[in-house]
Amino acid sequence: MAIAKRKKRFFDVEIPIIGKTTQLQAYDVKELDKRLIKYDLTRSLRGKNMLLTSEVKVENEQAQAYPRKIVLMPYFLKRMIRKGTSYVEDSFFADCKETKVQIKPFLVTRRRVSRAVKKALREKAKEELTNYLKDKESQDVFDEIIKNQIQKVLSLKLKKIYPLSLCEIRIFRVVNK
Repeated sequence: MAIAKRKKRFFDVEIPIIGKTTQLQAYDVKELDKRLIKYDLTRSLRGKNMLLTSEVKVENEQAQAYPRKIVLMPYFLKRMIRKGTSYVEDSFFADCKETKVQIKPFLVTRRRVSRAVKKALREKAKEELTNYLKDKESQDVFDEIIKNQIQKVLSLKLKKIYPLSLCEIRIFRVVNK
């Protein structure tokens, strides 16, 4: 008895956070469940090199992608650091309303600064971000990072310690649901 061949087809996957639709190839829609999509946001963010990783969930034969991780590309950050400036990095876990997330802020000062100033910037950034995230949902935070809202507020608060030339969230990812 001959086995019938199945043919792969393209299925539309909606990415609501950026308002775009993409297509994935599979035998049927159910096969797309829990598949990861990497989407480059460089053109939509006018040159800010960001990569969005989303997980596909299938409900009622409709596939939607929900964000899992957002990464600012290293070559973008390397361009932003100038000679005679200092940069501050940090990595910590914080609790959102429904999940635990890992967040890595990246700060570049206007001039070279001492270790004490770097430490003060790092601690203040961690404090502000953990307080900000505890009553927000992760979907909203992803949206605010893409729209550069969190970075702007954080930069204004850190400006009181030392003025920054760049304040970015380098990596934001959901650790567990």
